[in-house]
Amino acid sequence: MTNELKKAENFKTALAKINDAYTPMITDQLEGNGLQMSDYKKQCVLNAISAINTTVQNAGLEIGNIDQSNLTQILVNVASLELNAAATPRECYFITRNVKQGKGDQQKTVKQIELGIEGDGNDAILARFGRNVKKVYPFWLVREQDTFIYPRYKGIEFTPPEWEPTGEGRVERIVYPIEMTDGSVEFHITERNDVKKNLLAHMYNNLMWDKDKIKKKQQIKEKASTMTLNQMLDDEPLLTLGQVSPAWKDPQSSESMIIRKMRNNIVKKIPKDFSNAFVAMTYQEQTDEELKAVRREVTEEANKEILDFPSDDSITKTVIEEHSNVPINEFVIEDKKEIVEENVTDASIEGDESTEQAALDLDMKPPHIAKSEELPSWLK
Repeated sequence: MTNELKKAENFKTALAKINDAYTPMITDQLEGNGLQMSDYKKQCVLNAISAINTTVQNAGLEIGNIDQSNLTQILVNVASLELNAAATPRECYFITRNVKQGKGDQQKTVKQIELGIEGDGNDAILARFGRNVKKVYPFWLVREQDTFIYPRYKGIEFTPPEWEPTGEGRVERIVYPIEMTDGSVEFHITERNDVKKNLLAHMYNNLMWDKDKIKKKQQIKEKASTMTLNQMLDDEPLLTLGQVSPAWKDPQSSESMIIRKMRNNIVKKIPKDFSNAFVAMTYQEQTDEELKAVRREVTEEANKEILDFPSDDSITKTVIEEHSNVPINEFVIEDKKEIVEENVTDASIEGDESTEQAALDLDMKPPHIAKSEELPSWLK
């Protein structure tokens, strides 16, 4: 019993040390972007550290093995968006990802943390930052066997939708009733088949490093153009071609994935007012899958190519060879830089008639030949 208490105490001490190390940095970055570190933000950071520590330990690592700059940015994002990893249902999750850095013998693989926002996290963001949003009501999961009547308009008169749930069948659509500050209620609806674009984006992202990605993407596009989401998920060759993850294919997780994507799709479209450019940019980075894929590609490919720039002497010699018909080995050049500058200056003077006349005078000696020198035979 004493050993168990000692282990728990050591774990809490280690977690407290991590929190004490990161919280001041997060506070400074938030204040630098015009945000105050509220008590709730601190609680979100602490819960995020605890969740990240659990994720890292499950991967057989320690939090010190994670890329620290990436970890700091993740915690800043959690604090700015006020995402609570300990909420039920949870608002965000964390996964570890291997990222290659360097090239050749210097290439190494580092562990990074990736932040994902759950459906309830998007609902929380909508409730906090939704433009003119007063209250977000529980969403409707409309299934195949349910009775559902879409909303109707007659001029400016609005008839709200009707729903009689039965709880049978797959989820066909999701409805979000949202009360606005003026007292009106808006109903935002998304359909199951709208998730088809999410599945296609998932396939294209998986083929990012495939050698035949152009050919495979075209095959997927042609085949999926006439298919519904359900047909795509039932087509095993298509799923294999797109390297679709088990979360989409397995029966026990596929429906949860589709519902989560439907909720994300509908909440993203509702206007939000963050009143802070940093928070708005953070939200866009976390919710834009294409932007996240591009950033991941940049991170993995950064600093891989060694740029070998030529020396100053070789650059000067190349410029002289391109701007002069005079063989360099027939006379001595005492100051290459000065010659190049003179050539540029002469070429830039266009309005001076005397200069133009002098340039047309064939008896004029080139500027790079001293007055005391004789003209070479090829200039006579």
